[in-house]
Amino acid sequence: MDVMFGRMKKKTDAASRTVTLIGKPGCHLCDDARAVVEAVCAETGARWEEKDITRDEELHRAYWEQIPVVLVDGEQHTFWRVDAERLRRELGA
Repeated sequence: MDVMFGRMKKKTDAASRTVTLIGKPGCHLCDDARAVVEAVCAETGARWEEKDITRDEELHRAYWEQIPVVLVDGEQHTFWRVDAERLRRELGA
């Protein structure tokens, strides 16, 4: 924690980060995003998970018009298209 400003410092070790891909089956943009997330996480050592909005009403309400959505440590990083270089930078790689 940054004592001076009372906020958490950003994690910089990619292996301690979690990337979450929120999408749905049959979504070609989700397939493209999955390929990028999978490759970047394999390269950086970050963990990743996938969540299906058709199985979670809360995610469906929150992200239906934005899928695929990528979260890094629970915070929205991007939606629709995933830029590999931007994701690497976010992960500290």
